[in-house]
Amino acid sequence: MAKITGVGGFFFKSADPAQTGKWMTENLGLPMESWGQMFPWLDRKTGKKGSTVLGLHSKTSDYFTGSTREFMLNLRVDDLEAMLVELAKKGITPVRTFPPEPNGKFAHVPGPDGITIELWEPADPDPYDP
Repeated sequence: MAKITGVGGFFFKSADPAQTGKWMTENLGLPMESWGQMFPWLDRKTGKKGSTVLGLHSKTSDYFTGSTREFMLNLRVDDLEAMLVELAKKGITPVRTFPPEPNGKFAHVPGPDGITIELWEPADPDPYDP
């Protein structure tokens, strides 16, 4: 059975992502890139490295397709294809799937309360591992 292995990121829309990033840097000490910030971590049980992303998107971004909210949750999964099969059995179909990328496989599924949930199966090895 496919399972969620962690939080891959939290993405939100901003009227001015550059200004939001600047505020995060000046007030919280987060050195933001134009796309956001990556937080590296180490899984205590497996010793495997990973990361969680705080992502900034413009208000006009269509990346959250299907969402009625201004944020999206990214969850890391161990087997994206198996997860999509399990969700299909429950009547949940992807809003969007993506071709494999160097950092893994992605799909967007509709979640509760109008939230789009991005499922991410990181590449092995994960190129974002710090």
